[in-house]
Amino acid sequence: MAKLNIPPTKSNLILMKEQKAIAAEGFELLEQKRDILVMELMRMVERVKLLEADLDKTMKKAYASLKKMLLALGRETAREVSAGIKYDFSVEEKTVRVAGLPLPSLEVKAPGLSLQYSFMDTFAYTDETMRDFLAYLKDIAELAGIRTMVWRLAMEVRKTQRRVNALEKIVVPDSAETAIYIESILEERDREIFFIQKILKSKLEEGRE
Repeated sequence: MAKLNIPPTKSNLILMKEQKAIAAEGFELLEQKRDILVMELMRMVERVKLLEADLDKTMKKAYASLKKMLLALGRETAREVSAGIKYDFSVEEKTVRVAGLPLPSLEVKAPGLSLQYSFMDTFAYTDETMRDFLAYLKDIAELAGIRTMVWRLAMEVRKTQRRVNALEKIVVPDSAETAIYIESILEERDREIFFIQKILKSKLEEGRE
């Protein structure tokens, strides 16, 4: 531990004791914050795993529908049908509060399924393909939003841990060491003053005699 380079005065002793108390309290609060953030991060990571599993299922279902449609229509007809289809997704950035922390996320509003092609030369597989790929895109967007929050939350956990380490290993020990050093200097000065006063008193008494 390293003491701070400040004059050994009573005011600085009070300052160091106050700083140590504040740092110790801040350390406890930051520890609690870190624990809450870690728990929330673990919960969100589990949510990401579930979403990834769902996304894998949705993807397989969408491409299976696409394969059936291609087999039923043929690639050329499927290309002609898809050329006239257009869906608009509404993507907005929003802020979500997690454990009191504002985190950036995405809000995606998927359009509803609508008929944009003729019944002629198409099959039910076409509808299924459209439905399944809309669900697939929606899941992708949801997973992207959650991953963004997970990344930001992980950065906040790391930053909080650095602050905890700084308080635990630097601020609190240095304040305590400095307070001990100042106390020892002040006690030594008090002993010197007491000794000098005792000598002066003794000499004064000898002079009176």
